[in-house]
Amino acid sequence: MQRILGLFGALVVAVVLLTAAGTWAQEAGAEPAAATSRVFDHYVVNGGWITLFVLIPLSIATVALSVEHIITIRQSRVVPAETLHRLRNELDARRYDEVVRITAEDSSVLAATIRSGLAQAGNGAEAMQRAMYDTVEQAAGRLMRKIEYLNVIGNVSPMIGLFGTVVGMIGLFASIGEAGGIPEPAKIADDISVALVTTFWGLLIAIPALSVFAFFRNRIDSLATECATTSELLLGSLEPIAGPAPAGRPAPVGPAVATTAPGQMAPQG
Repeated sequence: MQRILGLFGALVVAVVLLTAAGTWAQEAGAEPAAATSRVFDHYVVNGGWITLFVLIPLSIATVALSVEHIITIRQSRVVPAETLHRLRNELDARRYDEVVRITAEDSSVLAATIRSGLAQAGNGAEAMQRAMYDTVEQAAGRLMRKIEYLNVIGNVSPMIGLFGTVVGMIGLFASIGEAGGIPEPAKIADDISVALVTTFWGLLIAIPALSVFAFFRNRIDSLATECATTSELLLGSLEPIAGPAPAGRPAPVGPAVATTAPGQMAPQG
């Protein structure tokens, strides 16, 4: 959340600085700045307070959320290749204590999934698999709730634009009533600008927000599936020793042996 707020603040500062620079250049008499100022007036100022104080902040929030999700929702945070390589090597070498240590120190979803599976080693293979699936599902749910803000923005923005359209049309008809006929063209233009500019911004925000939401939703589904499959493959060759696990640590798992004690299960394969 702090990262999102930081990105949001940086984008607000950038918009303010660009606006101030355009105003300063216009006062200096620069022609390109005058053209920039006209565009700014047409697409921002003429939209009224709805555009300035509601829609533009929403657009900045959309950009900030998108950047944050690009940084955090990626394979290196869910199924990092380095962690996978280390876990595979330790499991192949049957250094299970080292596997527990790695999963305790790593913050990835893969490490949490393996750790939850090992914690249920004393309750059987099905319990291990169920614990891993639950961990993946919880992690995917957290990520889905995280990107849900983009979905909300994408659905709300067009309604805010429609609200601005209604406000502009109310202002137009009010001007007609006050003038007792057709008002001055400038007044008509101001009211219609509010109606059109707010609609423009509503669509401009909604289209990318919903597109980015769909992209990250598919990415989360893909990463969750990969994490579940990888975890199952890593622990698929192991069978836990039956019986309750000691408190605070998973039940031991070990390599195949020629004989097993009563009530114990040897590894598969």
